[in-house]
Amino acid sequence: MDRTLITPQDIKTLPVEGEGKRSLAVKYLKAFSGDGIRLFIQLFYFYLVANTLTIAEFGLFATASSIGIVLSRLAGFGFLSPLYRIATVKPRLIGVYTAGYLLALMLSLPLVVLISWSVHALFFAGLMPLVVFAMIVGTEVLCWRTLEAVINVNKGLEKFGLASIVIVFGFSVKALAALFFALSAEPDLGSWALIYLISQALMAASAIVLFYPRKKLRFVPKLYKRRIPDALSVSGAEVLFYVQNELDKLVVLAVGGSTAAGLYSIIMRLVDLTAMPVRTFSTLLTQRLMRKPQLMNSIKMRVGFEAGVFCISVAAIACIALALHIKPDLLGNNVAQVAPYMAIVLLVPAFRNLIEYQAELLYGRGQSFQRLLNYFILGILKAVLLVWLLATYDTPAEWMIWINGVFAVLYAASLLLTYTSLKKPAIRI
Repeated sequence: MDRTLITPQDIKTLPVEGEGKRSLAVKYLKAFSGDGIRLFIQLFYFYLVANTLTIAEFGLFATASSIGIVLSRLAGFGFLSPLYRIATVKPRLIGVYTAGYLLALMLSLPLVVLISWSVHALFFAGLMPLVVFAMIVGTEVLCWRTLEAVINVNKGLEKFGLASIVIVFGFSVKALAALFFALSAEPDLGSWALIYLISQALMAASAIVLFYPRKKLRFVPKLYKRRIPDALSVSGAEVLFYVQNELDKLVVLAVGGSTAAGLYSIIMRLVDLTAMPVRTFSTLLTQRLMRKPQLMNSIKMRVGFEAGVFCISVAAIACIALALHIKPDLLGNNVAQVAPYMAIVLLVPAFRNLIEYQAELLYGRGQSFQRLLNYFILGILKAVLLVWLLATYDTPAEWMIWINGVFAVLYAASLLLTYTSLKKPAIRI
């Protein structure tokens, strides 16, 4: 679901003012436990892919996949947002807007293909065949974006349980594909790209047949015109958000090479595991901010939340580092190669999760434009710092230490931008 969109259904889930701590704790545990199955499946998938491919191949795959994720937000020119809105407020028009989304998707594909070809020529030529790159990017753009459309429409219809089933179904097929790949006779990047594409295409087709509402497709262009500005703004916002999130892998690949990109991608995947409890907390806090924007006016509360996120993040990565120190091959032989570095990057999850938490504060207060501006500034700053870091230090042992400094600078910039913005009046939704 587009995080910049609030619907009547979302408002129904917001906590009421004066909600007790016990009630909030119960909500948190329910929300967090719901992510447990998905987390286990994702970890299983990561274990298989990261250890079946070589580190260099995993770096290429992770980076190409990141490009696909960014381009998937350009595909359809953001028309998934109007489709979600219609599913929420006028479900009888789902067939009309599904047709509009498919039309927008077809119109956007030439641009997506052109950008993909250009990125491959600039960064991947000589490292990965164009056909392999195209299969990985195409899987993200067409297959996973289709699954997201199915999920969003069901959420719009308030079928939240069904949407959760679709999510688990998608990740389960992904994990089964990785298991098949791990057991295959020639597990190289080319064969994985083909398995990835075929399995996810079958998954997307099954999701449409099994879980998408049965509506007759009808093109009604006059209804689409007034939705175009909303769709384009959402598309731009999502592209900007994911560029900031995924750009670092491309920078590491371009400057440090595929092996460095592989090490960095594995570490960032482990770091991302620490964000799960923080994201659940941020979701609940964001909901409260929508109802009570002045909640964060208290300096004591701001400091307390920041300290809490920091401590939880450091504790989580410390547990991962300790587990890998005791048994380096716990997550496989390839992941074992990053085990010595995990204790070095102890502060990265804290700064990274705090940046994401601060962005959610702005979202909760309706300051979405400032949130996007922050991501734009931080994305440029991150790219500059990573280029400098990798150009200055040659070995992973050297630049891994300074990754903490890079994210510390990003956090300081986010802190300044965010809390300066919080002084402005909140935008009521």
